[in-house]
Amino acid sequence: MSTRPRKSGRRQAPTFVVCIQTSEYPASLELHKIYRVVPDKDAAREGDLRIVDESGEDYLYPGEWFEAVDVPRRVRASLLRRPARLQSA
Repeated sequence: MSTRPRKSGRRQAPTFVVCIQTSEYPASLELHKIYRVVPDKDAAREGDLRIVDESGEDYLYPGEWFEAVDVPRRVRASLLRRPARLQSA
């Protein structure tokens, strides 16, 4: 995972993916859960995706751990307004 800063640029419509692999980070990702992708061209060139994970923060994960999904407009709106779930320590 990386916390390198994102480069600002043109805003894109949010993309969503479903997690299909979590073996290395089971506390950060849930199998079969839909996650929002934060655009990051540098990460994409390296095969990674910047995902807003269970912490509510965005981190880089291998792209092969996810599959892109099209979600209906109402579901998209719900996902974008849903507050991040915080994990208690």
